[in-house]
Amino acid sequence: MKTKLLMLIAVLTLAVSAQAQKYAQIKFEKTTIDMGTFSMDSPVRKCVFKFTNVGDAKLVITSVQVSCGCTVADYPKDFIAPGASGEISVTYNGQGKMPGKFNKNIRVYSNSKEEMTRLFIKGDMTDVPTSKKDHPANP
Repeated sequence: MKTKLLMLIAVLTLAVSAQAQKYAQIKFEKTTIDMGTFSMDSPVRKCVFKFTNVGDAKLVITSVQVSCGCTVADYPKDFIAPGASGEISVTYNGQGKMPGKFNKNIRVYSNSKEEMTRLFIKGDMTDVPTSKKDHPANP
């Protein structure tokens, strides 16, 4: 009898604690943004990753880490309430980089159910057109 009573109490305790836990959950509109094709003479590109807290607790982004020094991310430092939205702005600077295709990743750490979310930017930086190399602008 005691064993059955203890089992019943354990099951009820687990059920109540599972229902009481609330989680933040970050959901991005897109996890990959194509920055397109652009020339080395205009090497800076910007984009925005929009997200919503679809969980039932406040969302906190604890850090955002980029894969390369050519990429910078700006993110909200305040709480994001359940149902509210936010943005992570990403700037790619290809200055001094070789032309060609690139793929960079951004890791977003938060108190979301999934602790880390990976975002991607990609694009193709082309060489400066020959016509601009041969005829530089007059100062």
